[in-house]
Amino acid sequence: MNEQVLQKVALRYRAIFLPVDRGGLTGSYEPTVPLMAFVKRLKENGYSVSEELLHALAKVPTQKLGNITKLMNETFRVDLNWAPLVKGWDVPTGETRMDHLLTFLANLFGGEASGFKGTTLPCGHFIPEGTFPLERYNGCPYCGTMFNTTHFVYHGQGSKLKELRLFTLADMEQVFRLLLESPTPLDATQLDSLRLLLDEFEVPEDVDISMKETAMVVIQKSGDRSQEIEVEMGLRYLKTPTDVLRFFWYEKTGVVKIIEPKYLIGNAFQSGRHRWMPANQSEELAEKKRQELKLRYDRKHCRLAAEWLNALPMTARQAAENMNPKRGMWVRMIHALRLGEYSRRKGFEPLAEILNVFYKQDYETWAGKLDRAQREKRFDEVLTLLKDRPGLFARSLFSTMLRFGKDQTLEVFGSIVDELPARLVLSLGNAADSWFDAESTRVAMPITGGTHPVPPHALLWVYSEEERKAMAQAVNDLYADTMRRRFALIKTTSKTLYIDPQLYDIPVSVGDRATTIQDTSCALQGTRFPVEGDAIRLFMHWGKGLPAQHLDMDLSCAIALNNGLVFECAYFNLTAPGAKHSGDIIHIPDQVGAAEYIELSLPELDQAGARYVTFTCNAYSSGNLSPNLMVGWMNSAYPMTISNETGVAYDPSTVQHLVRISEANLAKGLVFGVLDVAAREIFWLEMPFSGQTIQDLDLKTMEALLNRLKNKLSIGQLLDLKREAQGLTLVDDKENADEIYTYEWALNPADVASLLFV
Repeated sequence: MNEQVLQKVALRYRAIFLPVDRGGLTGSYEPTVPLMAFVKRLKENGYSVSEELLHALAKVPTQKLGNITKLMNETFRVDLNWAPLVKGWDVPTGETRMDHLLTFLANLFGGEASGFKGTTLPCGHFIPEGTFPLERYNGCPYCGTMFNTTHFVYHGQGSKLKELRLFTLADMEQVFRLLLESPTPLDATQLDSLRLLLDEFEVPEDVDISMKETAMVVIQKSGDRSQEIEVEMGLRYLKTPTDVLRFFWYEKTGVVKIIEPKYLIGNAFQSGRHRWMPANQSEELAEKKRQELKLRYDRKHCRLAAEWLNALPMTARQAAENMNPKRGMWVRMIHALRLGEYSRRKGFEPLAEILNVFYKQDYETWAGKLDRAQREKRFDEVLTLLKDRPGLFARSLFSTMLRFGKDQTLEVFGSIVDELPARLVLSLGNAADSWFDAESTRVAMPITGGTHPVPPHALLWVYSEEERKAMAQAVNDLYADTMRRRFALIKTTSKTLYIDPQLYDIPVSVGDRATTIQDTSCALQGTRFPVEGDAIRLFMHWGKGLPAQHLDMDLSCAIALNNGLVFECAYFNLTAPGAKHSGDIIHIPDQVGAAEYIELSLPELDQAGARYVTFTCNAYSSGNLSPNLMVGWMNSAYPMTISNETGVAYDPSTVQHLVRISEANLAKGLVFGVLDVAAREIFWLEMPFSGQTIQDLDLKTMEALLNRLKNKLSIGQLLDLKREAQGLTLVDDKENADEIYTYEWALNPADVASLLFV
């Protein structure tokens, strides 16, 4: 058992893993010098320990305490370079665009050799006298190359400690089971945790994996152990040809969703675009992606695919119809996996029949029948067909109500609503109010990254405002009644429950899967973080473990005022109302990475009349955001220091939230938070968008996403439905409650998702 792996997962749940028995932790403990030093190190990083954890740590060897400290240092990257381009950047350097222009001309005409006075830097650029104040920089102010680095960071400036609790082996196994059985798709953090735990634990025989994407990860990790287990897992969880396609495409791309090659190639082309044409790499990146997606499989994989398809529990016509939506991909996959060859072997007759029906197209698809019935306006047949596919009925419920009327549609839908998973029912309740609002802008988040505004449905204008509100209310009533009925079926011996007031501000995460990894928490999108002091400090670190190179990532923010004006604080505008930037780094140093900061002053933002401040990061270089790029914000009631000698402004004890870009990232830009200035709250959200700079961000789309998160059903409201259905009494004191739901409980999305098992 690799304790460091389990330790990494436990930290995401604000815990420390120790292989101890809880029953043996009673009695007093003797604090040791190493233990007190360890607790002090935790405090410097912004953590405290629970009493139970303190008792457990007293029995831990000194070496293990050192390993835990090392892991936390690696997680927060305290041993890497956190020096920005500008020293003491809270005082502006006064650099202007004229400084850049004069430096460009001086270098164009030969610099010092042409008689100019100034300094030639190690990067080769000549800086004329009277332009940039070089004593204020850690690198070249003209090309953004770092010369000076430091391994120093601040510690202990945070005003609020986050309590760590004890995780035993039983707790870790429970987390593992919850991830496997999650009734909602796992986000990037959960998927990464699941991959780590699959290396340490066997999949229990009695576990029920309902999410296809989760099953893909389980099968793939099983193949790392033995081919026999991989075959067994595939036979257990792959029930349709689409499942088989998803698995092999996941192995090829590392993405658990089926994204067709043309979209991946198009995304690579788009991410390679550059404003400066000589740096444009669109064609090169698109061709590289095209070569990566060429299908080459060995005999082992060919045999796997043939056996899985041959054993599918469905007829050949059903299988061929299931393959039809991805027909182009299947034609390539059948050839690459040599399925035609295997279909001619003895014992593979079902596979041969599937391929025969598929190529002859001797089948009629459900979608084709539905489309024909809609065009011919055979309403009863349309509703009958939709009843056969409850999931698709749910996804098209709103538009069907507009076409066929509220009463008839909901009557038919109500007869099959109990066949739907709770996450789909919940998503209907979340979306109804905004979907039926003819003035509301909705957002679409395609699986290839980016966020796009969606105009209201054209048929909404056929109905009056009262009729549209009645439709939304009818859906909400149906949703609430369904959830109450499901909760009522769950037997419980509890009489009382406690709901943390903070849970009414955290939406239930359905349909908003984060693609970033949270190494120090598992907060749900839409979580509101209170601002403690008068300053917020954004930070970004990238380039960990990479050689020195041109790799230009940008940290920016957009300040939206109440009068409609918008100011950007970015590499092209280092000072803005209420904001200061630490300088633009374009070339990273060797192995230790680089950092950029933005300081936000809330009193100055108030004075400027700011409404929202949007936090973003972008890849200015060709390609997407750098894998392992870390971004977040710091927050403390106490003043946070900025070094005049190095410019370092990072202190892990003040970090309120941070996320890390995963290897599967497909986005070029990312919104990672929004500050509501008046409310003194930061909303964590994740909105990918295309573009090299913050100027490519559509703020209206961002506000639409923010409003969607605000209007979602909160965890507290969902627990209220549970309380009403089960006849429980709400109490204010958790010590007197039979069921306790705290903010710390909500930090585990798998625990929250367990409410949707109904």
